[in-house]
Amino acid sequence: MRDVGDAVATDYEVEYNNRARVPENPQIMAGWASDAASYREQHAPRRLAYGPGSRNTIDLFEAGGSGAMVVFVHGGYWQALDGSSFSHCARGLNAHGIDVAVPTYDLCPQVTIDAIIRQMRAAMQELARLGRPLVVSGHSAGGHLAACMLATDWPARDPSLPKDLVRAAYGISGLYELAPLVGTSINKALQLDASAARAASPLFWTPPATGSLDAVVGAKESAEYLRQSRTIVERWGEAGIASRFDTVPDANHFTAIAPLADPNSSMVQRLKALAGC
Repeated sequence: MRDVGDAVATDYEVEYNNRARVPENPQIMAGWASDAASYREQHAPRRLAYGPGSRNTIDLFEAGGSGAMVVFVHGGYWQALDGSSFSHCARGLNAHGIDVAVPTYDLCPQVTIDAIIRQMRAAMQELARLGRPLVVSGHSAGGHLAACMLATDWPARDPSLPKDLVRAAYGISGLYELAPLVGTSINKALQLDASAARAASPLFWTPPATGSLDAVVGAKESAEYLRQSRTIVERWGEAGIASRFDTVPDANHFTAIAPLADPNSSMVQRLKALAGC
């Protein structure tokens, strides 16, 4: 924190630079890649394309489900990683017979965050062709994108789509207000100004008319991450959307997604309930 006159200003670099906050992050992410590769060997996904680019793909981990499908959108501050490092996040739900889709998207600075939101909408529209409702989960930047999908007016994009195509969003350590990132090193790739940051912040969008929002965050994460999740739950809850805030015990930003691989975890059980299974 730094003093500004009589006030205390939040040091957003400290609050949002998760790699600096968790020095062991390289080992954790290497574990993701290893676990993901192992799971793909056991449970090979079906590859779908939702656009012309090499990263406009979806790995569909099928488990014989016929109800709602769960989508997991990866994080990386919109500037790193891809879906292949998170294949193991399908394990817990697959064990309950629930299909899981893991999309990949283009990254900043090659594209803008607005373009990534449009890509994820295209991915949801491709999954809609399978005739199933969607529960969209996501980690970090993926939590932001999950909230954006819930708040999207689907019939306005395509009259053939149901308004409740996305029946629920489950954000894990999500970001819903992007203005605090503008003055940080994270913004070097994002290239946001104040206007673009606000426009890409689902906190300031018209709240969704249907569905529900869960915003969960690692209990050991920064005060800003906790604030972000609490704030969107409060704001959308006041607008009438079923919303809930929760924490992942003893978890930091990188370990908060670990429960997805455990069929018996409370996170998987909650997603199972949201999927109606």
